[in-house]
Amino acid sequence: MKRNAIASGAAFALIAIFGLGMPAAEAAERYTLEQLKALALQTNSSLGAARADVDVSRADTLTAQAYPNPEIEIGAGDRNARGPGLAPGTLGSVTLSQRFDYPSQRDARLRVAEAGVVSAQHGARAFEIALLAQLKQDFYAVIRFQGELRAAQEDLELAQAIRRRVEVRVNTGEAPRYELIKADTELLTAQKNAAAARLRVEQAKARLRTRIGGTLPADYELEGSLVSDVMLPPIEQLRDDMLARNPEIARVRADIERASQQQDLERLRRAPEVALRLGHDRDPEYDATRIGVAVTIPLFDRRQGPIAQAGAEAARNRLALDGRIFELQQQLDVAYRQYELSRNQVSALETGIVREAEAALKVAEAAYRFGERGILDFLDAQRVFRAARNELIVARYELSAAIAEIERLSAMP
Repeated sequence: MKRNAIASGAAFALIAIFGLGMPAAEAAERYTLEQLKALALQTNSSLGAARADVDVSRADTLTAQAYPNPEIEIGAGDRNARGPGLAPGTLGSVTLSQRFDYPSQRDARLRVAEAGVVSAQHGARAFEIALLAQLKQDFYAVIRFQGELRAAQEDLELAQAIRRRVEVRVNTGEAPRYELIKADTELLTAQKNAAAARLRVEQAKARLRTRIGGTLPADYELEGSLVSDVMLPPIEQLRDDMLARNPEIARVRADIERASQQQDLERLRRAPEVALRLGHDRDPEYDATRIGVAVTIPLFDRRQGPIAQAGAEAARNRLALDGRIFELQQQLDVAYRQYELSRNQVSALETGIVREAEAALKVAEAAYRFGERGILDFLDAQRVFRAARNELIVARYELSAAIAEIERLSAMP
């Protein structure tokens, strides 16, 4: 009985330690960058609002196509005779008016509305491209901080191993006690760096989840890596692509066209308004039918205010277009310079600096293990390698972020 109890207790201990026979914890769902893009395009509320603006502009085209409604006026009354020869009775009148809609004004209204639709479409496209670019940068930020966290955890494990090794050497009298103090300091630093890296990962994942919406679970993982080397077209070609495809520029151009069409419409509205009138009067003594035309004479209001307002708006949009093009060109130049710098840094770190620092660390570790070097030399070599490795992670992230910014500015597919 005692032996069975011991075996049973050991079995429960194995279950508690290794989780044998227990259901495994559900692994967090993994998402690629393309999956996150698809989720953002479906669930981001701000993007939905931008797309709704397009529907609003399309509704304006229905308003522009509508014909003016007819007006009907009905009157009734009584007539009392106060003199000879007049018959008392009931009076009645019906008048129907239909305002004439000029085809030229109708076409001009429709062109204004269609230009508004184009502007809204480019605005929604610009918002979508900006959202995906920011999403990509947030995605790479999570990948970067996860890489820094893995590096910090490796540093922590190494610091713990060093501390154990130094403690043994100090206890046996092979090393002075200050080496243990130094190892404890390095261990505390590694623990602090690992905790800070873990916090940065959580913050970056929260920002990414906010960018997408509530459909992304709180506990998720990413599947992807930072960019190492990507060849982009020359800066001159990117400038031409930006001018041809950037939706922000296209939206301002559509606003200019809309203001110009609005100015033409206001000029056409200076024409006299014409309405066809048809009436019928009923009198106790006779019935009368009338037909005529009502004309509004544009004598005092010549639409000068709306014409000037539309012209000023067109001029303002032209100035805004020039300023926006200059601003985007400057942003593209800065992003391209960052791309070239980061690409060169990644190449230099991958092919030389990190490898040399890693080789120096291995030599210092072997020398320390065999007692040829002190712990300070080993820790210095480790610090140099850690700095070079983290610099490589940052350079890869900056390269990825620069490429995402260039893709946003040039509207690359």
